[in-house]
Amino acid sequence: MKTQLENLEDIIYQLSVNDSQTALRALYSVYFRALIRFVALYVGSAVVAEEIVSDTFLAIWNNRKTLAEVSNFTSYIYKIAKYKSIDYLRVQHMEQVNLGDVSVDMFAYTEATPEKELISKEGIDLLNEIINGLPTNHKLAFKLIREDRLKYKEVAAILDISVKTVEAYMTETIKILRETLKKEIQTK
Repeated sequence: MKTQLENLEDIIYQLSVNDSQTALRALYSVYFRALIRFVALYVGSAVVAEEIVSDTFLAIWNNRKTLAEVSNFTSYIYKIAKYKSIDYLRVQHMEQVNLGDVSVDMFAYTEATPEKELISKEGIDLLNEIINGLPTNHKLAFKLIREDRLKYKEVAAILDISVKTVEAYMTETIKILRETLKKEIQTK
């Protein structure tokens, strides 16, 4: 049985060597939702995020012949989405965007439903409130690691920071989440 990484390598091979549209659709199904969540953190709009993610896949298709040279495809596709988001913001004539002010529902595009996870709406709202109150880089690192299940090294490459910084962000974020949830439980 092939591992997920081997399947990804096969898909990328089919796309880069055989110009397989089926392989592109397979990549789309693997990465689309996660990229939407990621891009929405930058642009603050799900509609715009969908456009940017579509542009990301168009860039993958246009550069398919060079994909065999990419050592970490996940990091590669996230970086494309990140730079396309930044380009979009530049076009909007926004000199400085404070991502800390952007409110994002971290559970909006996930497969898990509150019923499946047995989490109440209030619990999800509280978690989203805590997460949205985090500093921007903490929020991005948390989302990429916990929701998109990327490795610390991949997140460091995407955010252009060191692995130690990512570790520090995650440590601080988990501490904040624990303390806030503990206080909330004690008050009820």
